[in-house]
Amino acid sequence: MVTKVEPRSYEEALSWLREHGFDLIEAPGTQGRVFLKKYSVSAAIQKDGDDGVKIFAYPGYLIGSEISKLINRGYQQFLKTAKTEVPATADHLKALQQFTEELKEGLGLPVLYNESLGTVSESYHYDRIKDRDKPTAERPKRPWEKAGAVTAVAAKKGRA
Repeated sequence: MVTKVEPRSYEEALSWLREHGFDLIEAPGTQGRVFLKKYSVSAAIQKDGDDGVKIFAYPGYLIGSEISKLINRGYQQFLKTAKTEVPATADHLKALQQFTEELKEGLGLPVLYNESLGTVSESYHYDRIKDRDKPTAERPKRPWEKAGAVTAVAAKKGRA
């Protein structure tokens, strides 16, 4: 079942967000950029083109007065700011998901299937795939590769 989503204009989006309990704060020193806050989560939107709207700062849980980034380390999700990194709790993730769904509805953006299943991280940092995009010669040696080289050298010495 395919449904077409009608994007809202900047003014329509701001009106919808106000009506649905979002706190709107004009960004200092800029025109057409607004910070949104609800459920201790914040994001920023800005005017796009003549009357469109786009997300400027991806939604993140507020830690102090800073918007955190949700990162996934494979075994745990974390909320990371410039100063700190804390494990994300179920309450943090529920708030992020609820905020993001309401924000996308308010802006008239589509909600994707994988996003509806739970909170989606902005970045994923699994230790075994880090630097995989680099050519083989430029990749740092992994601990198990270093240990394997030492074992191979020892085996060669034992045969001599």
